[in-house]
This record gives sequence, structure tokens and C-alpha cells, in this order.
Amino acid sequence: MKKTISVVMATCIGIFLCMLDTTIMNIALPAIQKGLSVNLPDLSWALNIYTILFATLTIPLSKLAERIGINRFYLVGLITFAVGSLLSAFATNIVSLDIGRAIQSIGAATVFPLSMTIGISTVDTSNRPKVIAALGVTQGLAAALGPVIGGIVTQFLSWRWIFLINIPLMMLVLLLVAFNLSMNQERNAKPIDLQGCILSMVTLFSLTLLLVKGREWGWTSLSSIFLAILFLAGCATFILVERFSKNPMVPLDLFKNRQFVGASVAIVLSNLFLVGVTVILPTYFTNIQQKTELAAALIVTPITVMIFVFSPIAALIIDKVGARIVVLLGFMLMALGYAMFFTINLYNSLEIFVACITLGTGYGIIAGPITVLAAADFTGEKLNSSQSVAGVLRQVGVVLAVAIFVTNLYSGLATAKVSSVKFASERIQRLAIPQKQKRVMLKTTQKAISTGKTHQKFPTDHFSKKERSAIINTSYVAAISRVLSPSSSEKIQIMTQVKQKVGTALTKQNHNINAAISEIQTKSEGYFTDAFKLLYRNTLPFLFVAILSSFIFPAFERRQKERQ
Repeated sequence: MKKTISVVMATCIGIFLCMLDTTIMNIALPAIQKGLSVNLPDLSWALNIYTILFATLTIPLSKLAERIGINRFYLVGLITFAVGSLLSAFATNIVSLDIGRAIQSIGAATVFPLSMTIGISTVDTSNRPKVIAALGVTQGLAAALGPVIGGIVTQFLSWRWIFLINIPLMMLVLLLVAFNLSMNQERNAKPIDLQGCILSMVTLFSLTLLLVKGREWGWTSLSSIFLAILFLAGCATFILVERFSKNPMVPLDLFKNRQFVGASVAIVLSNLFLVGVTVILPTYFTNIQQKTELAAALIVTPITVMIFVFSPIAALIIDKVGARIVVLLGFMLMALGYAMFFTINLYNSLEIFVACITLGTGYGIIAGPITVLAAADFTGEKLNSSQSVAGVLRQVGVVLAVAIFVTNLYSGLATAKVSSVKFASERIQRLAIPQKQKRVMLKTTQKAISTGKTHQKFPTDHFSKKERSAIINTSYVAAISRVLSPSSSEKIQIMTQVKQKVGTALTKQNHNINAAISEIQTKSEGYFTDAFKLLYRNTLPFLFVAILSSFIFPAFERRQKERQ
């Protein structure tokens, strides 16, 4: 019993770290960018290479593990992940960071599916749902906790620690595995489906690369079109090859099981909608509301708490009410959460808290059961294959979320910038100030809007000493010219009056300019906020489709279960 607990704990930690590193980097990007003196497009490769290789290599590496020995290969994967984490932590430039992340992703593509297989196969059939539920909860928690842990670590330590925290945990897993798993397993003597292996890698690589870089390249660019064609052709060829293969990379029989198909769809959609909030919303709070990374991360923490609470509960009650009802309820709550994010005031902490709880509860209700359902009643090779496919689909959900939400967000932000500049131009033109000053003010405002720094502090006094002196001198010359042969005392009196008059006029102008700046900032912030909120409104129809997808699961047959 003690040995079983140790193995399950080790696999949970392994899964947690693999999934954590898919989202932990996002919130630390500004700190890494500054630390390595690199531009954001180049840095994005360090983020994307992990997701791309993770999704691409999961199935081939899990098959290779069967040939070498799952437990033995698992150790190799753990060491690879730890080495990649270490290289990433001590990276001195973007190239070394990319290499570290690539090695880390190879380890993750090994550790993730094998953690599921080892964890499930360690227990007997009666305890299997509990273990699968624990592994499923771990996956959901890791994906949701990524931005939170990333924010805390970056603010209190440094960005390098988002990789270094993996090392002691991986060492613990290595010890637990080394002392509790046999390294003398029987190897699968069946030959690897080389054609299927190559086709699966080409297909998944083209899909993930397209989703990751499509917005930057343009969805209708030659590169994007080529990748789309390559994905479709690869997918069709892969299915054809696997159908006639004696030792398929992915047994197509898996998809004859409605429970597995339903779980596969739910895995993609639930992770898509989760990441759409846990990654995008902290970006809004840091960039628009100027909150710290830690504060932004903590705001979405209620999502994680609800996942932790409801995932195990839902996984255990699924036998009482059936998969269809549980998944249906989960997606309905996620849809309600999205509706809240669109309608609430994003400056109201209580409203955000309620929306996060609703979304987290919905995802939690789905996360526990779908891991159990994806395992179905498979054993042996089919169990290993089902978990590999589930792992890939989870990554596809994450990549889809980034592709869809970031693409639409960029479009929305571009519109918000145009609207903000238009409003600023109209508001500045109404000011009673010289045209030269209007042009300077508009240029400064446009720069602030284009960089998203609508909340930057502007000086409250918009006239320099030199400008004030020039205005006073001009006014004094005009005033003194109206007096014939003024005496010295009259000149002093006129200068005093001019200074008072100019001072009053400039104070009024400063007040008007500051009021205009405040209006422009408020209006611009409103436009940018709407760009984020519209993401959630526009996603609601797809959540309705997700709700309908719950009917893929077979109807719950209570009477039949009672008769049995």
C-alpha cells in the first residue's frame, strides 16, 4: 500500500510539473524579456517550442517507451525534464533558453503519458477511478496554477526560479520511482509503426506550429496555407496508414468507444476555455489596470481552488449520474462564467471573484471525470495509447486557446487603439491651446495608446518655465505698448498684473488639459477593457456547442446497472 501511494504521488508530481510549464512562463515574459534583452517575437519561441514539441512527441515517445520498458524510459524522461529546466534557468541568451525549453519539452512528452500509464496500472480495477481522478485533478490544477505560481515566483525571487523550482521536485520523483518501480520489465517486442510515427509527428507539428504562428504570419499567408494543407494531408494519410497497420501508433479502435470520443472532445474544449481565462485575464490586469504580476495572478486563484474542490467530487459521483449529466453541467457553468466576464465590472473584485468561482467549478466538474472517461475500460497498450492521445489533445486545447484568443484579442486591441486615437484627437482639438501644443499633445497621446500605456502619468503642468516666460514677456510688451511713457513703478505694476493674469490663464488651461487627459485615459481604458470582454462574449456560441457535445456520451442506464 505504501509503495502504491509513493508511485501515485510521484506520477502526480510528474504530471503537475509537465502541465505547469505550459502556462507558468506567460506572466513572466516581461521579466525574461528584460533579463535577456530580447524582443517579444523572439522570446515567444521559448514559450511555443515547449507546446509544439510536447504535442508532437508525446505519442511516438510513449510507443518507444513500450519497446525499451516503460519504467526505465520514465526515468530517462524525468532526467531529461530536469536537465532542460536547469538549462532554461541558467540561460544567458534566447538561444540557450530555446534549447533548454526544447529539452524540457522532450522530457515532458515522455513523463506526462507515462505518468498516467504507470499511475493507473499500479492499482487494481476497484481503485482505478480514484487514481485517475487524482491524476486528472493534478492536470487541471497545474494548468490553472501556472500563472499564479509564475507571478509569485517572478515577483519575490526572479524569472529563473520558474524553472529552478522543478529541480527539487524532479529529484523527489526520481527517488520515489527508483525505489518503488521495477526496472526489469518485459519489453514490447512488436516493431514500432515507423510510418505512423513520422506521420503523427508531421501532422501534429504542422497543426501546433500553424496555431502558434498563424496570427503573426497571417492566416492567409503562404506559410499558413502550406501548414494547413500539410496538416490535413498528414491527418488523412495517418488514418489510412493506421487502419491497415499491424502495430498502429494509435489504435483506431479507441474511437469506437463513445466514452473515449466524448472525453477527447471534452478535454480539448474544457482546456481551451480554461486557458482563455487563466492566461488572458492576468494579461488584462497587468497591461490595462497596471497591477503587478502577483496581484493579477492572485485574482484568478479562485478558479484553482474550485478545480481542487470539485474535480474529485465529480469524478466520484459520475457512476451515480452518468458522464453526460456531469459534463453537461460543467460546460453550462463554464458558459455562465464566460457570460459573467463579459457583463461584470472588471474593477469590482467581488464580481470577478464570483465569475472565477463559477468558471472554476465548471472546469473542475469536467476535469476529474474526463480523465477517468478517457481511460475507459482500456488495459495494456490501449491504455497507454489512450493516455498519449489524451495528453496530446490537452496540449491541442491549450494551443487552440492561445491561437484563438490571442488572434481575436490583437484584432480587438487594434480596433480599441483606433477608437482611442480618434477620441483623443477630437478631444484635444476642442482645447483652447495653440495648434503647436495640440500637435505635441496628440503625438504623446498616440504613443501612449499605441504601446498600451494609457495609464502612464503625465505632468500636471504643461507649460515649461521658458514657455511661461515667453507668454509673460509677449503679454507684457502688448500691455506696456498701450501706456505712454510709463514710469518705473507703472512698469513694475503692469508686470505684476501680467504675471497674475497669465498665471490664472495657464492654471485654467492646465486644468482643462488635465481634464482632457483624464477623459482620454478613461475612454481609452474603456475601449481596451471592451476588447478583452468581447472575447468572452464572442466565445459563448462555442460554449453552447461544448454543451451539446456532452450528448456524445451514452445515456446513463441506471436500471441496467441495478440489474447487474
